Amino acid sequence: MDVFGKWSEERLRELASARIGDSLLIAISNREPYIHVHSGERIECLRPASGLVTGIDPVMRACGGIWIAHGGGDADREVVDANNKILVPEDEKRYVLKRVWINDKGQEDVYY
Repeated sequence: MDVFGKWSEERLRELASARIGDSLLIAISNREPYIHVHSGERIECLRPASGLVTGIDPVMRACGGIWIAHGGGDADREVVDANNKILVPEDEKRYVLKRVWINDKGQEDVYY
C-alpha cells in the first residue's frame, strides 16, 4: 500500500484491518473527541481543538471501536447512558465514547 497516496476512509479501514484484523480498536486519552456543554437551554456537542482529536477521530470514524477519555464538559454526564457511553459523532454514530470522571483532586495531582 502506498502510504504517501491520498488518504480516504476506505484506506484507513484497510490499513487498520491489515494491522489489527477483527480486534477492537481502542483509544485512551485524557482529551475527549467530543464535548457536551450547556448552551442556554440546549446541550451542544462540540469538537475540541486538539491535534490528538484531529489525528485519531478520522481513524475511529473509519474503523469503529471505543475511545475512553475524561468527560470534562459541563453537560457530559447528562448525555451518556448508564455505562457512561455515548455513540459519536452525534449525527453519524460511528464509534463509542466511554467517559470516565476524574475529580478535582485527581486532576490537580496529575496536571498541577
